Amino acid sequence: MLEVMPNVLSEAELAQLRAAVHELEGDSFASRLTNLLGRQVENIGRALPSQARKVIASASEAALRAALRVAVKTIDKRSPPKAARGLHKGLAAASGAIGGAFGLASVPIELPVSTTIMLRSIAQIAREEGEDLAQPESALACIEVFALGGRVRGEATLESSYFAIRSVLAQTVSESARFILQRGLADETAPVLVRLVTQVAARFGLVVSQKLAAQAIPVLGAVGGAAVNAAFTEHFQTIARGHFTVRRLERLHGADVVRFEYERLRNEV
Repeated sequence: MLEVMPNVLSEAELAQLRAAVHELEGDSFASRLTNLLGRQVENIGRALPSQARKVIASASEAALRAALRVAVKTIDKRSPPKAARGLHKGLAAASGAIGGAFGLASVPIELPVSTTIMLRSIAQIAREEGEDLAQPESALACIEVFALGGRVRGEATLESSYFAIRSVLAQTVSESARFILQRGLADETAPVLVRLVTQVAARFGLVVSQKLAAQAIPVLGAVGGAAVNAAFTEHFQTIARGHFTVRRLERLHGADVVRFEYERLRNEV
């Protein structure tokens, strides 16, 4: 039974948290694709041949390793805290057109590009919510978004909820942040960093499979691939907004208070 905790969030903050609950616990990417395409793609993604799944798994890990390097080394921490979400979505759509035109063969090239573009957008959203990306823990919170967006239909609700996924990643994220603070990315093969990428890729790859399945629908082609990638980017931008809203409120009021209010609002939905 949850302990009753004092409500220290203002009405405005509760409204922000309510919006975050909707963003983090709302439509999965598969649902977004169903709305976009008028057909379900989740089952198609699950039915991809084993060789395709291997390519996707490998490409997902490679994309996240590239994103990790960008997160730690090359994000411009001095840029103004304004998220150019439309620009990033447009760039991702353009890279998605390549995937739609050339299919699975383009994934090892296209996915790291679109993932890095998304990371830039996620990082700008993080700045808007007051994150200090000079800190490894904040930079890794951007990588965490790729796991948080990987909910699938049929997964147990408690296992797929926002805080459940964060709890699974918490120790690895914390250990990775300490490692990067001490040693940077001098050794990308360090077990803790490999574990982080593997954990995030396991969930990210589910969404990538759905994206690839949608782009492979014959009538879509390059134009459809661009639309799917735009939806792909928008999905993770939405998750990022909710994630960094929660983190901002946690910095102000403490993690326990925010989680109590989050779960209360989630149960109201």
